[in-house]
Amino acid sequence: MKRLGERIKQKRNLLRIPMGELARRAGISASALSQIEKAKAFPSVITLKNIADKLNTTVGELIGENEELSQNPLLKAGEEKFVERNNSGSELYLMSHHDINKQMETYSVRLKDRSNLEGFFGNHKGQAFCYVESGKILFNLAGKHYKLESGDSFYFNTVLPFSAHLSDGESGKLIWIVTPPVGNYKE
Repeated sequence: MKRLGERIKQKRNLLRIPMGELARRAGISASALSQIEKAKAFPSVITLKNIADKLNTTVGELIGENEELSQNPLLKAGEEKFVERNNSGSELYLMSHHDINKQMETYSVRLKDRSNLEGFFGNHKGQAFCYVESGKILFNLAGKHYKLESGDSFYFNTVLPFSAHLSDGESGKLIWIVTPPVGNYKE
């Protein structure tokens, strides 16, 4: 509750709105807002929604729902989370901590013996960035073929039909970033 009051006060000060003015706009007294900011009172959901609206933010932002990722931004080497293996033998790993508020998702894709991306990333309204860490990848985007090698990158709109597979060698590794997240993460 203390952090809620601090966030309200911080946002109010950032917007340079006097306490009395925000209270008036939100339909509460200045003393009630003061009590909320000092964590001596907790607002009703309706009051909290009014305050958030007047501060041009969301209730979620005021209660700190986006702080999980910001307080845990580091994923150390070896902490990647295995997500799934597709029928061709490729493996997908999550390269950041899970957070429902992410605006992008980062993966490592490990390919071997001509395996592919089938089943990992479908077509959706968004964008993807792919970086080839190792291996030779044959990428097909909307019927056009591209040969990618270690160090190459690829950026595209994911509404276009695409596929990719390891074309040469025994293994390859891709860094794959997609926005918005497509829900591949599994608990």
